[in-house]
Amino acid sequence: KQWYQRRVRGMLCVLLSLLLSGVSSFYVPLIAPVEYSRGQTIEIKSTQVESVHTELPFSYRKLPYCLPTKEINYAENLGEVLHGSRIVNTAYTVNVMQTTPCTKVCEVDLGEKEVNKLIDLIEKDYDVHMVLDNLPVARKYSSPDGQIELYHRGHKVGQVYKDNVYLYNNFRFKIKYHVGAITGKFRITGFEVESNSHAGADSCTKDGTPLLLTKDKPAKVTFSYSVDWEEGTIAWASRWDTYLTSATNSQIHWFSIINSLIIVLFLSGLLAMIMVRALRRDIAAYNLDEEMDDTYEETGWKLLHGDVMRPPNFCTNLVALIGSGVQLGATALACIVLSVLGMLSPASRGSLIGAGVSLFFFFGVIGGYYSGRLYRTFKGMAWKRAAFLTATLYPGLISSACFILNFLLWHAGSSGAVPFSYMCALLAFWVCVSLPLVFIGFFFGFRKQPYEYSVRTNKIPRPIPSQLWYMRTGPSMLLAGILPFGAVFIELYFIFSAIWENQIYTLFSFLFLVYVILVICCAEIAVVIVYFQLCTENYRWWWKSFFSAAGTGLYVFAYGIFFYYTKLDIVDFTSTVLYFGYTALMSITFGIFTGSVGFFASFLFVRYVYSAVKID
Repeated sequence: KQWYQRRVRGMLCVLLSLLLSGVSSFYVPLIAPVEYSRGQTIEIKSTQVESVHTELPFSYRKLPYCLPTKEINYAENLGEVLHGSRIVNTAYTVNVMQTTPCTKVCEVDLGEKEVNKLIDLIEKDYDVHMVLDNLPVARKYSSPDGQIELYHRGHKVGQVYKDNVYLYNNFRFKIKYHVGAITGKFRITGFEVESNSHAGADSCTKDGTPLLLTKDKPAKVTFSYSVDWEEGTIAWASRWDTYLTSATNSQIHWFSIINSLIIVLFLSGLLAMIMVRALRRDIAAYNLDEEMDDTYEETGWKLLHGDVMRPPNFCTNLVALIGSGVQLGATALACIVLSVLGMLSPASRGSLIGAGVSLFFFFGVIGGYYSGRLYRTFKGMAWKRAAFLTATLYPGLISSACFILNFLLWHAGSSGAVPFSYMCALLAFWVCVSLPLVFIGFFFGFRKQPYEYSVRTNKIPRPIPSQLWYMRTGPSMLLAGILPFGAVFIELYFIFSAIWENQIYTLFSFLFLVYVILVICCAEIAVVIVYFQLCTENYRWWWKSFFSAAGTGLYVFAYGIFFYYTKLDIVDFTSTVLYFGYTALMSITFGIFTGSVGFFASFLFVRYVYSAVKID
């Protein structure tokens, strides 16, 4: 017993340390920093050009900038491709510890088409994202009160001032470094840029006139840059703190999350107390009355013991949704845990997206297992058809919608469009990995014994009395979705900001807490809805348990509409369609996961309740 208590305390300590770790570590263990020798040449690379006012990123090569002598396209991982990053080399290079005075790079003759394109990008506030030693370039700015220095990733293409459009063509890079204590070599810990606009053949002139762009008027642009080196005060392991500190207001985040958790925990405890007291009273009353009087007439939920486990209509569709929900829940939990442990860090671009897609494919065996066992419980016969539907329903919906949205990105010439070769690779990955794993999991789940319950199902279903309007599926979804949404809406703001405002999401320890509380809330609210439905003598609770908790997805989409009109400033129709299209897919995904949680909680609840009463 003492050994068991020590193990439990040790596990609790480990869990607490993970939750309190916050953003203290973001690098995968055993990965060493890259060290450079004095005079070593390093290329400045570019990932993409993007703006918060559109959802159309572009490759750096789409801009009429100076091109390097040899153009190189660096290999991207799956997450980078899906995110729209296209890593290419630029015409800018630096030599370690060698200050570079203002140097002319090239002259570019811009035609009317190129000038108009640059004006459009400047007016839409596009940022050029560059990286050096895997560290994004940042420009420094001050907070509104002028007391805090903040950093914004990327540098602007240009600036609009008094209805005039100016192009930035002079860049001053400041590189901060740290000297290794053992090797004496140099590690890059900071990468800043200061952009300027200078007209004329000599763009290094500091007091020159700005480079004005006029629509439909060709222009000649001279690009130049300089490099300064400065010894930094932070270590290599903390070099991302600059970007993470500027990403969110941590004090507001802490206060909002804690406040939300307290409210949700209070409401969850209140609901649990009401349900437990009501159920205990009902069960005690039924058992006592049956012992005292054999002529006691059954009413309410106990009257349904011969129909409550009757298989639902369209059970094949239900098990397919439940299997997808289990698959999504396992994927989300694994990604959050890996992020808390520092395995999926912002220093590794695209790692979170790539891991999410890969884990979803591999977790098909888990979703298939639970789907198959449920199908066996529902006495289904066509298990191959049910397994195929489980493997294709959700992935088919998401891939079809993303394929249509990808056409919009292709039409706009955006780098966010997934290349056709990668789409074929994803399809092959799904066919060769996910589809067989779902079938394997479904086969073993279908071979298992079905879930047992203590009641027998009558051959003739009993009639269902008329239901009140608020017990119908639509109103139940709206009423039941409020509580789970209250558990996530604060965190949802930071997630939406990270996705649509190009910010970095870091507090995965908070996200883990919200994930756990969301599961608890969905389970409780689904149990409450099912209990009320059984009390009205309606035994068709299978689909209701799923849709009641899935109603949270409706509130997520409604919040997406609110976020669009209050926080974003999207200026073109294509980006609006992309925003609402991807938000709808996120809401459907969220609803399938929460609905599956509500289904399993209600299933356990019904089994427990009807096993606790005495039935002749």
